[in-house]
Amino acid sequence: MTSELARMAAELNELAELRDAEKVPDGGSDPAEQAQAIYRNRRRRSHIFGSEDLFGEPAWDMLLDLYVAEKKQKRIAVTSACIGAAVPPTTALRWIRILEDKKLVIREVDKEDARRTFVRLSPLGCERMDAYFAGRGAPL
Repeated sequence: MTSELARMAAELNELAELRDAEKVPDGGSDPAEQAQAIYRNRRRRSHIFGSEDLFGEPAWDMLLDLYVAEKKQKRIAVTSACIGAAVPPTTALRWIRILEDKKLVIREVDKEDARRTFVRLSPLGCERMDAYFAGRGAPL
C-alpha cells in the first residue's frame, strides 16, 4: 500500500511539473521563446506518456508554432503546420480551416511555386497570441 501511494504521489508530482511547464512565465522573457518552450514541453509530455492522443490540442500547437515562426520571420508551409500539430493531416487541415474561419490564420499561395501554400498568423491571431504571452485577457 505504501509503495502504491508513493508511486501515485510521484505520478501526481510529474503531472504538476508538466502543468507548471505550460504556464506562461511572468516578466521579461521573450514571447517567442515562451511559445517554443510550451510547444517543446507539449511534445515531451506526449513522449513521456507514449501517446499524442492523450493530450491533443492541434489548434493550440499550430498557434504556438505559427507564433514562433512569426516572431522569427519564418514562413511555414501548410504541410509543416500539419506535422507540427502532431495529428493526421486531415485533422490538421480541418483545424487550419477552423482557425481561418475564426480569422486567426491566413493561407497564402507560394508565388514561386503554386503547388505550395503557406500559413501564417493573421493580424488578429498575432494580437491574441501577444495578449496571451503578455498575460492580458480574461482572468482564470
